[in-house]
Parts: sequence; C-alpha cells; structure tokens
Amino acid sequence: MTLPERLLPFESPTKVLDHGFVRLVDVMGDDAAIAQAARVSYKDARKSKKPASTDRQLLRYLYQNRHTSPFEMAEIKLHCKMPIFVARQWIRHRTASVNEKSARYGEVPLEFYTPPLERMVTQSVKNKQGSGAPLSANMAEEALETIGDSAHYAGQNYRCLLGVYGLTRELARGVLPVNTYTEWYWKIDLHNLLHFLSLRAHSHAQWEIQQFANAILDIVKVWVPDTVESWEEYHPARGAHTFSATEMRHLRYLMRGPSDDPDNDPNDPENSGWEGVTARERQAFYKAAGL
Repeated sequence: MTLPERLLPFESPTKVLDHGFVRLVDVMGDDAAIAQAARVSYKDARKSKKPASTDRQLLRYLYQNRHTSPFEMAEIKLHCKMPIFVARQWIRHRTASVNEKSARYGEVPLEFYTPPLERMVTQSVKNKQGSGAPLSANMAEEALETIGDSAHYAGQNYRCLLGVYGLTRELARGVLPVNTYTEWYWKIDLHNLLHFLSLRAHSHAQWEIQQFANAILDIVKVWVPDTVESWEEYHPARGAHTFSATEMRHLRYLMRGPSDDPDNDPNDPENSGWEGVTARERQAFYKAAGL
C-alpha cells in the first residue's frame, strides 16, 4: 500500500541511538477516518460532509471526554530496531501485534548498544528506576570501556559456540547480553499508541526508550495532527492534569479566598477538605496546580 505523500519521508529509517532505527511501513486511517467512525453513532457517516475544522473540534471533544474507541479505527505499522532491554520494556504494551526477528532461525548480527558518555550516571538513592549524579570523567570512561569489553567477549563466545562447537543457534544466543540489538515489525491502533507515547515519551521513562518514542511521535504528528493536538492538550503526560474529587474540594476551598478566621488554616484537613490525603499527594497537587 502506498503511503500518503506527507508520510513518504518516514519510509526511510530514522536513526535512533547508535545502531537503532524507526521506519514507517504502513498506516490505515487518519483524522478524518476517526471523526467519521465517531459520527456513525448518531448519523449516517457516509453522507457527512463536515469540514476539517469540525473534525478537529470533534476529535478534541472525543479525547477530552475519553471516548476512545473511534481512535482505534486508525492503525500504524512500524519496523523498529532497538537493544533487547528496550524491547523488553516496549513489549509490555501488550495491545500491539509484534513479529520479532528470530535468533533461532538465523545468526544474530553482533551489534551492541553503547551509551553516550553523558548517560554514565549513578543509580538514584530515592528512585528505584531513576538516575542520580553523573560519574566522574575517569569513572565514566572506565564504565564505558567495561560495557564495550563485556559485549566484545560475549560476541566472541557466541561465535565460538556456533563455529567451534557447532552448538545450536537457540542455545548459543543465551550468552548474548541485553544490549544486543533486535528488530521487529510492530502494528498498533492509534488509541493504544497514544497510551504508549504517554508513558514512553514521558520524562520519567528511561532515556533510551524515550528516543524511540519521540521518533514515533514525529511520525504520528504528521499522520494525525489534529489527534496529536488533542492528546497534547488533554493528557497529563503533556502538561494537562486531572484533579481528584478531594483535590477539587480543596481547589474550591482555595478559590473562596483568605479568611479572617485565624483557625482557617488551609493545611488543616478539617478546614480544607484534605481528609485522608498524604503529604506526598498534597505536594503533588500543589506542584500540578502551580501553587
């Protein structure tokens, strides 16, 4: 199937990391198709001649009110190459169809991910999956050298098991590290793709998978620009925020303004509607509300 002209540049691989890429294979549907699918709920969508500006309004309404099924009418297929440890994070998004290159059927090309020097940072002491301070220059160089040596020796052992011992590929692959590159075809509908991007293009995601998510997002912005606009407007990962019922009570409390009553302390649960809310939740609320 021929891609729309505006998407043709993405037929060529977009380089990600040192050996990885994202390449657009195919799409089905667009912003207009999503709007058409939504309109079938209340009229004959085949006869609808609404202008594109009305489609945009409808898409914003759908996303704001979490009417997600129309977004499943659009799909995208990508060819991606990434380190195995990135693939293991990626595959947790189980709503996609995946076909990965097999290390049983063929030999694995010995391509290993080497992080850039600025990625040499310590483990955060507060966040189990976060990064801390950068390593010193000398330690960063030594750490990179260790990563390179480990991959080199693993590659040598893999070749030895195949060539010298004649071991099966399915067993020899067991010595390869998780920074070995793999590749797959990945097909997913737009609703679930936006969920993937919400988590993996987020600043809290691991840096390596963020690079792939951002490369995909560049494609999606061209493919369905009005849908991406709606997503960026209303999704918490892009700066929006949904307040809980308790937080809304506190917002209404704050909007009433200051009181002359010295006992009207906004941090007093009995006054402010903060009953049962932890200090961490309150801190997150004030940060989100810009207070």
